[in-house]
Amino acid sequence: MDIGMPTDRHNSSASSHAHRVIASLNREQVDYLDKIGKDAQFSSGIKLSRTHILAAMVNVLRRLNLTGEGVMTADQFEQRIMDAMLHQLRGQKRHDTSTS
Repeated sequence: MDIGMPTDRHNSSASSHAHRVIASLNREQVDYLDKIGKDAQFSSGIKLSRTHILAAMVNVLRRLNLTGEGVMTADQFEQRIMDAMLHQLRGQKRHDTSTS
């Protein structure tokens, strides 16, 4: 069953090889990633690995056209992510109401 996520060590959206990235997360963050993976497993039968979840998050950030330009702190980047997501949602709502 293809869920549109990278398999093995290859990225499904490109033919390049995946690169190993080591991330330091706190316990709460790791538990949240594990919860997402388990939720997927129990609801669909497919467990999402932490790697697949993080790759999906990076893909969403790319689709939002986010950059690190001018960012000085992680909190500032987190706010930029939230702002971009809200802006995207507002744009979709306007599009949805204009096509109804």
